[in-house]
Amino acid sequence: MQSPVYIQIHNQLKQDIEAGKWHVGERIPSERELAVDFSVSRMTLRQAIQTLVDEGILERRVGAGTYVASQKVQEKMSGVTSFTDVMLAQGKRPSSRTISYHVANPSISEVEKLKLKDDAQVLRMERIRFGDGVPISFEVATVPYDLVAAFSKAEVTRSLYHTLEKKGGLQLGGARQMVTATLASEKIAEYLDIKRGEAILRLRQVSFLNDGRPFEYVRTQYVGSRFEFYLDR
Repeated sequence: MQSPVYIQIHNQLKQDIEAGKWHVGERIPSERELAVDFSVSRMTLRQAIQTLVDEGILERRVGAGTYVASQKVQEKMSGVTSFTDVMLAQGKRPSSRTISYHVANPSISEVEKLKLKDDAQVLRMERIRFGDGVPISFEVATVPYDLVAAFSKAEVTRSLYHTLEKKGGLQLGGARQMVTATLASEKIAEYLDIKRGEAILRLRQVSFLNDGRPFEYVRTQYVGSRFEFYLDR
């Protein structure tokens, strides 16, 4: 199964950055230039760039272009908590709307984060998450397909964590989380019913089973005015 074109471009750009073609803080070529270089549409190229931005590899600067991101200070947060549990704990009704749901070859980033074998496939899904019908976040979650192959789409999208625990008999462990601030793109603003350029909290998280195996790589963008993180020390 061949990866989508935007994933192939993502992989090539990530490899170029790691090889030192562009250094931290350096501006990469414009989307127009890169689209010509890769012989793809601006839309496809923009999707590849956005994936790298969501992963914290690139960063957009308003009016200045796209740059190789500098490493951010990371704050450790405790535990793995599902969105469903967070909403229920606050007395809100959790729900979600699935934007896309498909089995695919993993990107280089997904292979690295989930420690996948060369022939592994992943389930990649995009969802808008709601609390009492109000959009809270947009997430792109990637899971090793062998972990969820036996479950229905409804079981996975309703609450992945509950399904893995209750039906899969798996024990969830900890997570590695990175939170950064950004601004809502036009696409995210439409999904979350906010204005383009509003404050967004972006979470990148790798979640682990109790035996240390990574089972989920998720990139989530939260509406800054509707969600906050707190740390237990």
